[in-house]
Amino acid sequence: MKRVAILISGGGSNMVALAESMAGDHPARPVLVLSNVPGAGGLARAEAMGIPTEVVDHRDFKSDRQAFESELISKIDEYAPDILALAGFMRILTPLFIDHYAGRMLNIHPSLLPKYRGLDTHARAIAAGDAEAGCSVHEVTAELDGGPILGQARVPVLSGDTPEALAARVLTMEHRLYPAVLRRFAAGDRTLVTLP
Repeated sequence: MKRVAILISGGGSNMVALAESMAGDHPARPVLVLSNVPGAGGLARAEAMGIPTEVVDHRDFKSDRQAFESELISKIDEYAPDILALAGFMRILTPLFIDHYAGRMLNIHPSLLPKYRGLDTHARAIAAGDAEAGCSVHEVTAELDGGPILGQARVPVLSGDTPEALAARVLTMEHRLYPAVLRRFAAGDRTLVTLP
């Protein structure tokens, strides 16, 4: 049984989808939900699901990213996870952290990578006149949103769409895609998952 640590910064809706999926014959179980934001809504949701939680507040480390990541690693490794799932963890990670968990870390990003790495993905897709948008699950590497893609889900961009409306439709697909990719990844299968 693989052990999964989930990293969040906010409400944790993808964390909940992942945690709820890890039941029955699933090859993994959640062992930790960690946030860099004290009081993040996802922490209470994790506690209600019986998942241990930890907080490492990035603000305590000023601009010393290495010290922040060293403390993150220390906390995470207490739980001996096999897989790290970033689920709305809003920190750009350095090679110190990425190398420590190389080949074991997943992230979900709200665009059809390699399009629209970084922020404001929905507004950028609308501004470009794209016919479709979506989300991608990828392995985390040193290149921002640039690791091997393990899954993608697509939604149409509708006439008159706002970034908020598009984001809501994409989020629904994120909650389906991320658990599907995690299940395969935990079983040692890195073949691409695609949802229409």
